[in-house]
Amino acid sequence: MKTPPLVTRFIDAVNRGDASAILEFFDPDTGVVVDAGRRFVGREEISHWNEQAFVGANGRLTPKKVQTDGQKVTIVGWWESNFYTGPTRFIFTLDGERIANLTMGQ
Repeated sequence: MKTPPLVTRFIDAVNRGDASAILEFFDPDTGVVVDAGRRFVGREEISHWNEQAFVGANGRLTPKKVQTDGQKVTIVGWWESNFYTGPTRFIFTLDGERIANLTMGQ
């Protein structure tokens, strides 16, 4: 299971509960997170989501499967948080040293 270093660093930040580090992975204006159909654009919206539903909800990710196709990385893993625990798919679209888009859901 070969995970790109950027995605590995992101998962490490999630699992250590580092909310401010999470924001640095996204462009301040154009970074996008889509969580169960809800869309958050830019660091301000991502920060609010992160504090409420992601790291702030004690989220932890254990990757089980990784697939890489160019700049698209799909992780199927076990997600645990205050709101949901179970299998979840994380689809990362990378742009250099940033995450352009992160889409997650079952």
